[in-house]
Amino acid sequence: MIPIHGKSHDLGGGFTVTRILPQAGRRSVGPFVFFDYFGPVDFPPGRGIDVRPHPHIGLATITYLFDGAQIHRDSLGSVQEIRPGDVNWMTAGRGIVHSERTGAETRANGHRLHGIQSWIGLPMADEETLPSFQHAAAADLPEREENGVTLKLIAGSAFGLTAPVRTFSPIFYADVRFAPGGRLTIAPEHEERAFLVIEGEVQSGGDLHGAETAKPGTMMLLYPDEEVTLFAHGPVRVMLLGGAKLDGERHIWWNFVSSDRARIERAKQEWRDMAIGTIPGDDQEFIPLPEDRA
Repeated sequence: MIPIHGKSHDLGGGFTVTRILPQAGRRSVGPFVFFDYFGPVDFPPGRGIDVRPHPHIGLATITYLFDGAQIHRDSLGSVQEIRPGDVNWMTAGRGIVHSERTGAETRANGHRLHGIQSWIGLPMADEETLPSFQHAAAADLPEREENGVTLKLIAGSAFGLTAPVRTFSPIFYADVRFAPGGRLTIAPEHEERAFLVIEGEVQSGGDLHGAETAKPGTMMLLYPDEEVTLFAHGPVRVMLLGGAKLDGERHIWWNFVSSDRARIERAKQEWRDMAIGTIPGDDQEFIPLPEDRA
């Protein structure tokens, strides 16, 4: 296995975001081209997050929370509160605008925020697909319990389970909880695989290398065809992810992902012209392009 260490940024008030993908040493894992791990942070009453309207093209986003809540709004008219364990899969395709804000009740009461936002690159044939939004409640996601491990599948297919959200290429994404003494074997059923430790420490024994220990905040990339068994001496929480490689290089600029640099340039102008769309109920402000900021 190969460790991947992200770079952390303090956004103020103790709110830390760690960017694990992309980085110079590793641009993606399967179709995952962006992986931000944020929090945990405790917001006092009256405080929260306000990610103003901004655009995306050529990707799908998954927001997954361990603690807290956010309100998702987009230019399709979707309004959805995201709670821990729920899945929001937003397909940007040819272009979508969305915002993420702390809801009024949550903001008034104070709350802890802790979660992950990831971007999934779309196959070339689907980069210009119509935008769409899917929500799957935590109770609707498939689970399995075995050997002291509870595994919930968030997206894709793995471990004999299939999640309800529609995806565009082979992918898997799972939330895994270990009881003390739990163990889980990760077979090479997908082309690329990795895991991120959220809580506790997990030990691993692979068929190619010796035992290793992974601590919170560390992503471990598995070697191709490597079978690994994870062991937990105490309570542990791990995210598993991966899938098939994308069909070619992807360029990432700000919130835009595309196989074609010229398409990103067109998206810049579309955002300047407000041609990608506006959000009903949240159309009074927006995030400008980085190069247009004073």
